[in-house]
Amino acid sequence: MSVTQLRILLPSQPAVVAGVISTAWLSPEGEIELLDGAEVRRRLAADTTPIVCHARSTARRIGTSPFPAFDVLELFAFTHPARFALPTPLGLAEALGLPLPSTPERSAETLLAVTRALLADLGAEASKGDTAASDIASTMAAASWPWGPAVLAALGTPDGGHSQSARQGLRVWSRLPDWHEVPPEPPADNQPVAPAESLARLAELLGDGSEKRQGQRDYAASCTQAFQPRNQRDEPNLVLAEAGTGIGKTLGYVAPASLWAEKNQGAVWISTFTRNLQRQLDNELDRLCPTSAEKDARVVIRKGRENYLCLLNLADAIGRTGGRAGTHVSADAAVLGLIARWASATRDGDMVGGDFPAWLVDLFGSRLTTELTDTRGECIYSACDHYRKCFIERTIRRARTADIVVANHALVLVQAALGGAGGGGEEGTLPLRYVFDEGHHLFDAADSAFSAHLSGREGADLRRWLLGPEGSRSGGGSSRGRGLRDRATDLIAGDDKAEEVLDEVLRAARALPGPGWNQRLGGGQPSGPAESFLILVRQQVYARDNNANSPFDLETETTSPVEGLLDAASKLATAFARLERPLTELIKALMARLDEESEELESATRARLQGLARSLTHRAVQPLSAWRSMLDSLQNDTPPIFVDWFGVSRIAGRDIDVGFHRHWADPTEPLAETVFAPAHGVLVTSASLRDESGEITDLDQDPASEGAWPAADRRVGVGHIEAATSRAAHPSPFDYAKQTLVLVVGDVGRNDADQVAAAYRELFLAAGGGGLGLFTAINRLRTVHERIAAPLEAAGLPLLAQHVDPMDTGTLIDIFRAEEDTCLLGTDAVRDGVDVPGRSLRLIAFDRVPWPRPTILHRARKAVFGGRRYDEMLTRLKLKQAYGRLLRRQGDRGVFVMLDRSLPTRLLSAFPDGVEVRRIGLAEAIRDVRTFLAE
Repeated sequence: MSVTQLRILLPSQPAVVAGVISTAWLSPEGEIELLDGAEVRRRLAADTTPIVCHARSTARRIGTSPFPAFDVLELFAFTHPARFALPTPLGLAEALGLPLPSTPERSAETLLAVTRALLADLGAEASKGDTAASDIASTMAAASWPWGPAVLAALGTPDGGHSQSARQGLRVWSRLPDWHEVPPEPPADNQPVAPAESLARLAELLGDGSEKRQGQRDYAASCTQAFQPRNQRDEPNLVLAEAGTGIGKTLGYVAPASLWAEKNQGAVWISTFTRNLQRQLDNELDRLCPTSAEKDARVVIRKGRENYLCLLNLADAIGRTGGRAGTHVSADAAVLGLIARWASATRDGDMVGGDFPAWLVDLFGSRLTTELTDTRGECIYSACDHYRKCFIERTIRRARTADIVVANHALVLVQAALGGAGGGGEEGTLPLRYVFDEGHHLFDAADSAFSAHLSGREGADLRRWLLGPEGSRSGGGSSRGRGLRDRATDLIAGDDKAEEVLDEVLRAARALPGPGWNQRLGGGQPSGPAESFLILVRQQVYARDNNANSPFDLETETTSPVEGLLDAASKLATAFARLERPLTELIKALMARLDEESEELESATRARLQGLARSLTHRAVQPLSAWRSMLDSLQNDTPPIFVDWFGVSRIAGRDIDVGFHRHWADPTEPLAETVFAPAHGVLVTSASLRDESGEITDLDQDPASEGAWPAADRRVGVGHIEAATSRAAHPSPFDYAKQTLVLVVGDVGRNDADQVAAAYRELFLAAGGGGLGLFTAINRLRTVHERIAAPLEAAGLPLLAQHVDPMDTGTLIDIFRAEEDTCLLGTDAVRDGVDVPGRSLRLIAFDRVPWPRPTILHRARKAVFGGRRYDEMLTRLKLKQAYGRLLRRQGDRGVFVMLDRSLPTRLLSAFPDGVEVRRIGLAEAIRDVRTFLAE
């Protein structure tokens, strides 16, 4: 069939683009109207299925519950799977090369143009003779997918495909290639990288005619020290390198890292904290590997197993949709069809931050999207029918032969804690060379990785992992719910002792919280030793936290326990010991079989035995050991290296978890011991490693005696290892004094929501958009959004808001980056993901000074790290990181506004020398913003 013969079947429905004030309504006859919410809701009630972009967001703006719609995002996901597009009419138009709309009315017309273009693209695909798309579309149409008839018509199969082939269409694994095992790599060599070599590689990466920045060259040379041979065991070459914004940090460390990998036939692991930087790094590595084939061989993006689509989970979900002769096809099949289309096109199967559209999770929820990953650790490895197609296993094997492995801090730290196993049962050795970009986040990443939580959720997850599903299922499509018996029975068949031990494990696991544990705790009817302990933890928290009536998390100390708690803790510790002992015996039995049958075991069986033994260790034995230690400390004193507390986690005033928590007082101690010490070279880099004043020192030490580095040393853990440590600070090339302005507004009542909202409104209007509003509390963010969204829209400035718009934070930032006059409201944490060059970010406004939350953990760390100086250091770093977002390239200009007059002068060292800080009133601030940005 030629493209000219294709049939474009447009739905005879209105195209609708909703705003805060009005909604653009384009009728099938071509008449366009701007309607208020009440009229739109009336028309939607009249059996109308409109064409929209992002149905959930549209429903929220109209002020109605979700309604049936032709969502062009679903059509885009089907037509161009694994292809990036912003979930807006403008974003889709840009992705398809269509004229960009500038008004709501033009946006409504764009939805029709997008629909025509996508259906035409499908027709072009059909002309190539591939029937996979029509097979999948037939199943989706049978599941009442609104786009089904139009898609099938475009594909040239208006009546759908044969029922058998249609069902086969969803089975994407049959069309995926197998991965192949690779032999073990020999140990890396120890050839040094000279600074001159790094500079030559940097010039090569930059290319002919590129600007030679001396700051970048100096930075690359200083990074080279991390790639020298190690001179002493457990004494790595440790480099702390601060690189101001605009230095060109990424290529600066890629140059020596790539050279070391090539010269020594080893891998360098580059670790980041945010997905945004991971994507940016991935793009920069195109300079190192100009062809996709070379990049596939040399560079791997490595994440935890919970990020990748599990084909067995997908197969189980598809199996529950029906579709066999005489059976109804579940509506889930429409969503799974989109997943199948994506899985056939994805680069690596990464559903969280990869090429899977995050807005599909917004539209359909997590059950049939991200919960199809290996979230529960139920992988059965080589016993899986899809093992040779597995995205996770393919990525693991590619990482073993790669030059550069890009990962996140969490995975790197957990893998190191597990001795290289990666938490997933695969064999592995620890990397010798690390680069930790966004190094200012290492402290928090280590805090999370090396903590322990004896909670209802954690215990229930372990019970489910051991016992599998109990009782009736709720219809979830995310997991097959295999228990330990299913995963282990064939591996220990014939070993009577091991089978007895397995039975003992499953009996002892019933001491853990069971299904419905949270309701039982709330109702005062615990079942089993774990729930009996947790209900007393909950009692103590509610009795002693003075904010028990608030909607937020609650906590209290573990000291002076309520009556019965110590006895319950003792009983629970005994129950955990009864569970830990047979688990340990089972691990020994698995390892014994590996030893005794080493000559006869097939590779696949060997991998399963090793995988199960490792999983039992890290998912069960290690947590149980930590929990028993925590329970024992209730009878005595908590070791001074730890901080313990009881807590109740809440969402909107509803309890979602109850637990006993333990963190390291200084989490860089295990970081240094488990990650840094075994390595040969470690580079920790960031734009904000140092604290320019008030750094953490010993209490009797002059804070200025060693410049600004002591804070960085303590936040990284330099003092916990013997290392050849070098430090280098490379200032930004930007002229911050000319390109930025800092305003502290002194006449806005921070507790008056109307005043704060008015300040944000007028500042955003003065800037003409491009404003980022940062809040220290979600409720204040929502209050301001409610008050300013309409007037900003009336002025032609769209407003996005985290915790308001039903989109993930990364998508909101992507839209904010792409649409120059859009404004964005977010919590303080949003600043980490914002990398927005140009005019799209020209104003940042904080509602309050972002002091640390006064939690039990923070109080303990203040005592360790210097009291008030610790608070001020953390706050300065937050201000420094937020301010640093303003300038991302030469020519940018920006204004930083603090709407809290209590900002102490001693925190102003967060801003570069020479930057003018004005303490003024709101009216003057508005004039200054308008004038400065107009220059």
